[in-house]
Amino acid sequence: MKLQVTSYKLLVERPKLSAHNLQPATCNLLPALRGGFSLVEVLVVVSLLALIVLALMDVFSSTQRAFRASVTQSDVLEGSRAAVDLITSDLRKLTPSGGIYGAAGDVNFFSYSNSYAYTPLSQSLPGGSVNRTNLLNYFFILGRENNRWTGTGYIVDTTSSSPLYPLYRYHTELSTAFPPRMMFTNFLAQINAAAWTNMSHIMDGVVHLVVRPFDPSGIWLTNGYTLGMKPPINAYFDVPFGGEMNFYFYSNALPAAVELQLGVLEDRSLARAESLPNNVPGTPPNDRRTLYLSGQSGAVHIFRQQVTIPNVDRSAYQ
Repeated sequence: MKLQVTSYKLLVERPKLSAHNLQPATCNLLPALRGGFSLVEVLVVVSLLALIVLALMDVFSSTQRAFRASVTQSDVLEGSRAAVDLITSDLRKLTPSGGIYGAAGDVNFFSYSNSYAYTPLSQSLPGGSVNRTNLLNYFFILGRENNRWTGTGYIVDTTSSSPLYPLYRYHTELSTAFPPRMMFTNFLAQINAAAWTNMSHIMDGVVHLVVRPFDPSGIWLTNGYTLGMKPPINAYFDVPFGGEMNFYFYSNALPAAVELQLGVLEDRSLARAESLPNNVPGTPPNDRRTLYLSGQSGAVHIFRQQVTIPNVDRSAYQ
């Protein structure tokens, strides 16, 4: 009996001792189960956040570029349309001198290529091997308001590096008591003297400026006026350059309509071109600036405007 009682006590007390001994160990494991993230988990989360931030920055950058492009395009369109409206208004004032003060001396309408002062900019068109040649012609417009002659001329300064391709407007008035040829000769003198400060600065980045005369039938007036068509009297057409005519009208001759072409470079491309040297690694068209602009045809906006001339004398075409 004593042995059995002793065994019973041992059996009863030992589990108690074992349970008592295990309780502290179980309590020590609980803080470990309540701990933070592991290093691997933190690295994964940081990597995912970095990818999300980069994606958001790319979307934001694309949106900002699109916004800037739209603002730039709006500025170019606004400034170019204002310049087209100004030139169009001057062209509509074209008036024949009537040959009162001489024949070829009184020029009514004059346009000539400025190629002697620069190399025309040739640009490659996207999706093909054809190049577009941008030409810069300067022209003079004779008008009349009551008892005063008005002389207006436009020219792009191709010698300027900053600003690049600035468009200038020459304007003067003279009493009808004097021959209008004085305004035309003064316009040419201002150009030869590079007296740009005597003219109004209209805008920058004009890489193409051309005017084309048309007769009352809508035919482009050139020196190849054939097929029985009669060219206007008192008009002279020189050898064309780059497909555009050099001409002047005098006495009672005027075109019935004029097509104006204006090509303007976007602001960002213009600023980039101004920062490049024009003499390294070679002279135009092999310099860095021209090589850069030759690939920027997509950044040039071409504006065309057909202008009818109310004061045309149709007897000049008979």
